[in-house]
Amino acid sequence: MSTPEAALYENSFFVEGGNFDTAGSVSSQIKALLKHMRLPNDVVRRAALVTYESEINIVSYADHGRIYLKVTSDYVMIEAIDKGQGIADIELAMQEGYSTATDKIREMGFGAGMGLCNIRNFSDFFRITSDVGKGTHLKMVIKIDKLFDGI
Repeated sequence: MSTPEAALYENSFFVEGGNFDTAGSVSSQIKALLKHMRLPNDVVRRAALVTYESEINIVSYADHGRIYLKVTSDYVMIEAIDKGQGIADIELAMQEGYSTATDKIREMGFGAGMGLCNIRNFSDFFRITSDVGKGTHLKMVIKIDKLFDGI
């Protein structure tokens, strides 16, 4: 039996639902942290993208949520857990272009229906669970294929 991978870094970040003024700030913080840790550029880019899409979903559809970050020598794991409306039909929500965005969200340039697809496509592992009326839980893992620069 293998032991859990030791974390080099762990943190969680609060995301306020409905606050588009701060939308993207968590993903920017995570991107900066991963760059500071000198992770490969591709890993940083993919992690920032899945975090951004997750964060926008929380802001757009939930009351609030948290984004959890765990970095090990082998992978970056990001979990987005929200308290909100949940997703009634995950299979439908995973289809490119499907969106339940309001006109207000679309006017701000969001809600194209690509968020969950992008998260799935840019993750090495992706899992989504949701309870209608309670919230949604996304788990994404991005593998680190080479050693850190400078170590």
